Amino acid sequence: MDTAQEQRLEQRMADLEIRLAHHERMAEEMSEVIYAQGKTIDRLTAQVQRMRDRLEAAEYAIRSPQDDRPPPHY
Repeated sequence: MDTAQEQRLEQRMADLEIRLAHHERMAEEMSEVIYAQGKTIDRLTAQVQRMRDRLEAAEYAIRSPQDDRPPPHY
């Protein structure tokens, strides 16, 4: 192998190492984003559940006793 081929090979290896490092950094950043999004989803899910519980409690509180009686035609 001559010197020019060795230099091309070394350059290709360096390019591949740079690309690999870039992809590893991207994967780490994506993992962090996915983790943060998961925490946000969990927080929002809990908030929606609390709101649903409050709405059900409010609906129960304003329901009149007549709502539970059958219509007069029964």
